[in-house]
Amino acid sequence: MVNSGTAQVHAASDGDDRLIRADEPLASLQIRCGGDLPGTIAVPALLEVVRKARTFGMKLARPIRALDGEHNVTAWVEVSPRAEEGAGCEISVHGWRSEPASANVLEIDAAHRREIDCRLADFSAMLDSEQRLLAVEADAADLTELVEEMEAGLGRPWTDFVSIEGDSYRQPMHWRLLDGARLTVPGSPRTWRARLIPRQVPGRENSGFELLLAALDALPQPSPGANEDILPEKNDRVVGRDLAPVLRQPITRIIANAETIRTRLAGPIADEYANYASDISAAGQHLLALIDDLVDLEAVEAEGFSTAADRIDLAEVARQASGILGVRARERGIVIDAPKLGESLPAIAEFRRALQVLLNLVGNAIRYAPSDSQIWVRLEDGERLARVIVADQGPGIPAEDQPRVFEKFERLGRSGDGGSGLGLYISRRLARAMGGDLSVESAPGQGARFILDLPADTAPYADATSGMLDGTENGAFIRSRLPKIPSRRSNGNEAETPGGS
Repeated sequence: MVNSGTAQVHAASDGDDRLIRADEPLASLQIRCGGDLPGTIAVPALLEVVRKARTFGMKLARPIRALDGEHNVTAWVEVSPRAEEGAGCEISVHGWRSEPASANVLEIDAAHRREIDCRLADFSAMLDSEQRLLAVEADAADLTELVEEMEAGLGRPWTDFVSIEGDSYRQPMHWRLLDGARLTVPGSPRTWRARLIPRQVPGRENSGFELLLAALDALPQPSPGANEDILPEKNDRVVGRDLAPVLRQPITRIIANAETIRTRLAGPIADEYANYASDISAAGQHLLALIDDLVDLEAVEAEGFSTAADRIDLAEVARQASGILGVRARERGIVIDAPKLGESLPAIAEFRRALQVLLNLVGNAIRYAPSDSQIWVRLEDGERLARVIVADQGPGIPAEDQPRVFEKFERLGRSGDGGSGLGLYISRRLARAMGGDLSVESAPGQGARFILDLPADTAPYADATSGMLDGTENGAFIRSRLPKIPSRRSNGNEAETPGGS
């Protein structure tokens, strides 16, 4: 542990919030966070204080916290703007403390940040280690032009397709300087913020990044009745068309701000305030989940609803669902036993919808299973069906209640757990739309086994992309979107699945 006691650390910034000089250990922290000296302040909490002090022309003092990848740094900073307008600030740092951050703390902190950013993002892309585009995906209507240009330019740096605010640096820029950058994109009237998340694979120093773009302002809404003549067939989709886009952005910002406070990412606070923020975040997440469920409900009940018939690896989908919910499970002491690397199960289904179903099944198992228990995600390969079983050690479901769990708004008397009673209903509708089914086997006191069946892919596998599918997370992401997938699993792992009657 390093503790500077009462010694002061002095630094100064210019009118563009660039750190122009700094004593140790602040100078080293600036470099470890990806910045230069002189260079834009790379410590987010310090940059926020300096920017506010300069903007409002007043002295500010507050605690800050920083994570440089290995150490957890806390300090008290005082920032005084210089008298000359636009001249920058004088910075004084007291009570500097730096201690190694445990791997668990780093993992949870990164997971919380990623969860916040994913909720806010309207765009995601996979990048290689040189920030070159591998794949892109977006939901917002005003990003169509950007997606088309990026898909036509796969292999080029993502920064070629956007305009970065205040971009006076030489390219390519370090990813830490691009993380949090404001930018504009072709075809969108909104301003966006970039988030770069390193993708870590054991044994590799840098396996690439996930790029997220979140809008800083709302998309202008058309005047009432503007779309009636253009899309009359969609006028009954009230939630998905009219309400959800308007409600999602303010709710996600409430959640993001509450999570920032709760996890003390902006600085230390008292426990009672962190608890208040936790309640606000939980309420916001419940409301957002309800909106998402209502949008999905409208979609699956719409006349003519169908899914894409993709060729996917159902084992990879199960691993991704387990990985996404892994942190939530560990917070309750629950272990998810997911399919191992090397196992594969070819199926015909829409990747996004299959992942949605498995996220619901694993999420339910985490919600209702006891703490310090285990969840099993198992594969079964039939001649015509590819099967995934999610089994838990929960209280189980009586036989007379099992048909009811798939009904709309049915929660079997449970309350206060954040559920809407729509997840299993929507999941079964999706499974059947993909040519499969969703069922349950259970008995009181013996846990529950939810069984997802999808059409098996029996076509031979042609390994035309073996150079790309290297077992990394990037490879898995690309593989799930390719028309060919590996042959059926052949490692003989036929472990018995607990649970069930």
